[in-house]
Amino acid sequence: QFMPFIHFTSIIHAPAERVFDLARSVSLHKISMRHANEEAIAGTTSGLLKQGDTVTWQAKHFYKIRRLKVRIAQMKPYESFEDIMLHGDFKSMTHRHFFKPIENGTLVIDELEFEIAYGLAGDILCKLILTPYMKRLLEHRNSVIKEYAETGKWKMILQR
Repeated sequence: QFMPFIHFTSIIHAPAERVFDLARSVSLHKISMRHANEEAIAGTTSGLLKQGDTVTWQAKHFYKIRRLKVRIAQMKPYESFEDIMLHGDFKSMTHRHFFKPIENGTLVIDELEFEIAYGLAGDILCKLILTPYMKRLLEHRNSVIKEYAETGKWKMILQR
């Protein structure tokens, strides 16, 4: 079974604490996934996600309304957190977020592993369509976090 592993890094010119908080903000997640009409419909639906929290996201991907319930399985404030899928279209999914302070800001590392069913056909679909799609979602999400973290916009999210 093919299990994609996406490793994505970005540099954000802002303190790790700010970037970490923006990355776990339900509000900013919704802004970053606006193109898919993503909403938090159950669990923690606002504020900053904490260890043990669950959130169910609903969005339109590939012409279909989809739901994904995740739990924040681990969190080390300002260093890392991990969310794992509890229910959704994937067979399994784990997303690890790392935040490393560097001289001019924060190095952000995303590691995303997921698995889909459907045997060989699923593997082919995964390699050709789903993995590049998921990488683009991560890239877009991190570009929004970067935009907010590096400008005064972060105050709209974190000072509510």
